[in-house]
Amino acid sequence: MKNLIIFLFIIITFNACSVTSHYKVTENLEFEYVNEKDRKTYELFGKERAIKEIQKDSLTSNDEFEDDFSDEFKDAKESMDPLEPYNRVMTSFNDFMYINFLTPVAKGYAEVVPEEARVGISNFLHNITFPIRFVNNILQFKINYAAEELGRFAVNSTVGILGFMDPAKESFNLEKREEDFGQTLGYYGVGEGFHIVLPIYGPSNLRDVIGSVGDNYINPLTDVSSIKYKIPDRPEKTLGITVFSTLNRTSLNLGKYENLKKDAIDDLYPFLKDIYTQNREKLIKE
Repeated sequence: MKNLIIFLFIIITFNACSVTSHYKVTENLEFEYVNEKDRKTYELFGKERAIKEIQKDSLTSNDEFEDDFSDEFKDAKESMDPLEPYNRVMTSFNDFMYINFLTPVAKGYAEVVPEEARVGISNFLHNITFPIRFVNNILQFKINYAAEELGRFAVNSTVGILGFMDPAKESFNLEKREEDFGQTLGYYGVGEGFHIVLPIYGPSNLRDVIGSVGDNYINPLTDVSSIKYKIPDRPEKTLGITVFSTLNRTSLNLGKYENLKKDAIDDLYPFLKDIYTQNREKLIKE
């Protein structure tokens, strides 16, 4: 009996219990009944009898518990990053190349080539990649957007002098409708997969890498596939066009990457990863 009493004492003393106040003491030292919505529950625990108030929100029902569990599982899923060590190294490499090579060359290029000419080149390169946007708008049943892209291509290729100018926007208010195969895969519910940082290109994910195969297949500026409208016929020509396009684009956006980096504080990799992921999710939902 003595041992049983000691055992019960230990259980009561060292284990937490909770108390709900149904009455409170008024200024006149009288007990006053507390409405159910105003009651507070306190948790008493430990040898020192520490007390803390349990918020009603924390008294989870089964549904609330399931929601919390789902959120935790969702966060864990989103944080899956099996290539993180490689991605961090490649992010540092890309950052070094951008700051020390691409940006200085782009600044020199911008000093030689007037901005109007660089904007015209950018318009031409965008106009000629019309098949990617047209096909993917069709695949996502965005027929109006596909027709808008077709109208832009017809107007800019003729009135706009092979696409160097953009009268489709300026005179006909035809907007760009950006779509690619990565977005099309997302539209049909394909998950993004793991994150991967590509050399020079930067952040991407498994879904977009697979999608880029489809983009390059119909892109007139690559030698991939034997479609008749392809401009380059050898890989080195494709590489040359890609490098020139990247240089021209960078010259029109000087300083933007540096300003973006200021918000990364001291860890650039997760910052760029989050920006890329959120932007792609937004584009797929649009």
